[in-house]
Amino acid sequence: MNIWRWADFLEPIPAQAKLTLGEGDTPLVRSRRIGPAAGLQNLYFKLEHGNATGSYKDRFGFMAVSHMLAQGKTRCLATSSGNTGAALAAYCAAAGIECHIAIVEGAPLDKLQQMMAYGAHIARFKGFGTDAATTRHVFELLQKQGNRPDTALQISAFVYSPAGMSGVQTMAYELAEQLPDGIDHVFCPAGGGGACVALARGFQQLNSLSRIERLPAVECVQPEGNNTIAGPLRDRKESAQDVACTTRVSGLQVASVVDGHLAVQECRATGGTGHLVTDEQVWEVQRRLAREEGVFTEPAGAVALAGALRAAQNGDISPDSACVCVVSGSGFKDAKAIDRMNQDVDCPLLDAEAINDW
Repeated sequence: MNIWRWADFLEPIPAQAKLTLGEGDTPLVRSRRIGPAAGLQNLYFKLEHGNATGSYKDRFGFMAVSHMLAQGKTRCLATSSGNTGAALAAYCAAAGIECHIAIVEGAPLDKLQQMMAYGAHIARFKGFGTDAATTRHVFELLQKQGNRPDTALQISAFVYSPAGMSGVQTMAYELAEQLPDGIDHVFCPAGGGGACVALARGFQQLNSLSRIERLPAVECVQPEGNNTIAGPLRDRKESAQDVACTTRVSGLQVASVVDGHLAVQECRATGGTGHLVTDEQVWEVQRRLAREEGVFTEPAGAVALAGALRAAQNGDISPDSACVCVVSGSGFKDAKAIDRMNQDVDCPLLDAEAINDW
């Protein structure tokens, strides 16, 4: 099925500008071991690494670049911690649009190589993504550059690129199709918070059209070292907060608020709250996903499940709840994380006769 079947739910795009690389319709699989072990019999994984460039950001890329084609733009200016850049680089390559990406300082080399393979022009900037003041300053400079007539600034956040981010709402539409009996909780990892906003708005849209009977609670999960949204949401505060980012989970290193205020508002409107997890919990869950479920994800893709397991342990969700965890990106995105997962195993070189004792 084509993602443009949701065109009536999205901003209008002329037929000749509708771009696709086969994104969307990603698998939803039921947990066979981790969920039951935690007392969660209806735990599901939304496998977003099934998208064209290996992450949910393709849902942003297809809509953002289609919107640029419709407007006759020839130059894309963007920011990324990795996955947004890979998505935009791929879709810009398909569209024949020049792509320039400002990268956060700590982005993994594997993600940079993917962007460069698609022909994007990239550079890392000191303090970008980890220091809130520097991050805001980079955004301000990029916004000035983005005012050129031939250029569109594409940042995967509603406050900067609402048309592109509307494409991420397709994840909510798909989940409603895949679990027609209803969903109680959707756990979503958050850096800037845009994915949480998109899911909440997507479900609210379906609910207003009577396409679903009840709103799933959108649960925002963040590493403790990037507590811009989850803590304030859980503490019943009205707004998100800037932080000094210390998490080592790539892709979720967003020290400034970005979509944080919207995420607090939209998640709370669905009945969701915030959940904080440690980096160490994320590493362990990433490893468990691979070894117990056969799901190979980067650390950011394990954050949602880490939050769901913590919520179950704390009694925040009932054992019979239908819960979905967004697995946001492929394990191939971060080679260092793979090394960490495999630090206790090796691939020895053996003589043929050793097969008998293997």
